[in-house]
Amino acid sequence: MPGLPTVLSLSKDRIRILLLEGIDGSAVRQFEEAGYTNVVAEPATLPAGELASRLEDVHFLGIRSRTKLTEDVLQRASRLAAVGCFCIGTDQVATTAARSLGIPVFNAPYGNTRSVAELVLAEIILLMRGIPARSAAAHRGEWLKSSEGAHEVRGKTLSIVGYGHIGMQLGVLAEGLGMQVVFFDTAPRLPLGNARAAGTLGDVLGAADVLSLHVPDTPSTRGMIGREELRAMRPGSHVINASRGGVVDIGALAEALRSGHLAGAAVDVFPQEPASPRDTFESELQGLDNVILTPHIGGSTHEAQQNIAIDVATKLVQYSDTGSTVGAVNFPEVSLPDHVSARRILHIHRNEPGVLTAVNQVLAASGVNIAGQYLQTLPDVGYVVMDVETDDVSPLIDGLGALDATVRTRWLR
Repeated sequence: MPGLPTVLSLSKDRIRILLLEGIDGSAVRQFEEAGYTNVVAEPATLPAGELASRLEDVHFLGIRSRTKLTEDVLQRASRLAAVGCFCIGTDQVATTAARSLGIPVFNAPYGNTRSVAELVLAEIILLMRGIPARSAAAHRGEWLKSSEGAHEVRGKTLSIVGYGHIGMQLGVLAEGLGMQVVFFDTAPRLPLGNARAAGTLGDVLGAADVLSLHVPDTPSTRGMIGREELRAMRPGSHVINASRGGVVDIGALAEALRSGHLAGAAVDVFPQEPASPRDTFESELQGLDNVILTPHIGGSTHEAQQNIAIDVATKLVQYSDTGSTVGAVNFPEVSLPDHVSARRILHIHRNEPGVLTAVNQVLAASGVNIAGQYLQTLPDVGYVVMDVETDDVSPLIDGLGALDATVRTRWLR
């Protein structure tokens, strides 16, 4: 917990925004159109020590997947009001620690859905036709003009593990090519098109001509596709992983490919990935002609990055302007209207019995009129927003800051 509540009541030109890792320029334009002019965009991530130092004066931070926001880094960022992850995942951020410090974390869960689905669809066709091996042979001067191991995708079975937004869209696209789609998800999902749900992971493994993985990085998904799971697949089938690097045991996958049990694979994500383009990439899958290796580019299209930039920047602007936390992955979600005729106070507190009563006692003691009040909680954190009709919020800020449960207090101009 911070030693003192942090109060942010700066004008827009004084609010510092730092964007790292070459975030699409649409984000900068989105901030500027909203009146934020103090925006710095960097093309790469920063070393941990430099990152912590830079964050001392930053109010809003935008990152992609390479920047690691540990609890230690967050604790040193005393002015940081919110973090925007300009990507789908947020596992690079200590989100629980951020919540305890009163820092909501936003992401773009749907911004690259189409781009990832299109990449996987293309890989399905390439793998089923044996194109990777034929291309590699042609580069060596060999001429593999044969139909051996080459198949149309029509009538083949695509097994999808993780039937979220990407998995659903992939299934619809694959059906358009005549594929049969079966999926497995730990949560109940309504099938789209003619897709059908499987009862177990084993069911989709055994049915697959192509297995495509679209699951988040969690303790239950790490290593979920290992030696036994690969052995359960049909001889001559294919594996595609465009989800998270820890989902597939790379050594077991390489073994299944070398033995000929699997006909091919496409991998876009890896357990260890280079921190920058200057670093060397190494994998046990290198040198295998029947494998497509791509450098984590599932969402790396102009359209996806623009969508993500606009989405996350808009969420950060909304939080700064109104206190709205819709889309936060670690925070109570509150959708708020504009506050034209009132001062807005945002109070983040530990979720303990009696806090709201104490907050209202502070308001009652000040004698101000409450124009609106909004509250949402999670088990450990509460978020209450108050619109008050007064020109002097100082007594309220002091009173709220003195409450034992207070984590952070903001008021908006």
